Amino acid sequence: MTAVEFTINGQSARVDVEPDTPLLWVVREHLKLTGTKFGCGSGQCGACTVHIDGKAVRSCQISASKVQERTVTTIEGLSRNGSHPLQKAWIAEQVPQCGYCQSGQIMQAAELLQKNKNPSRDEIVRHMDGNICRCGTYPRIVRAIERAAREA
Repeated sequence: MTAVEFTINGQSARVDVEPDTPLLWVVREHLKLTGTKFGCGSGQCGACTVHIDGKAVRSCQISASKVQERTVTTIEGLSRNGSHPLQKAWIAEQVPQCGYCQSGQIMQAAELLQKNKNPSRDEIVRHMDGNICRCGTYPRIVRAIERAAREA
């Protein structure tokens, strides 16, 4: 076991875990932030996407030891009350069906809008490639990102 200290959603955190424990399990099991979902466990679906120092990463693929003294943001840290433009756009565009992938989709989209305030449709599609929606709501996801960019 080793102590890992980092900032998550603006708060200091310290967890004692095996250094190779995936960040996903630290977030969900140790810190009880269950908005980040386990999807495939191999970094292929994007359900577990969080930000580390502002960059979208698959939390199932990064070990806890790699976030030492870094900043992690989960879906819970994007907005405490659902007021982030992407969260509002997701509702307005009726994106979720089962909803399982949505936190990862939103976190991936948030990285895009941080870098590019007005992405084209092609830029959105390219950036979101690799985040899988089992329900196939991709057109709604794109519309929600376009709406969030307009309304942000």
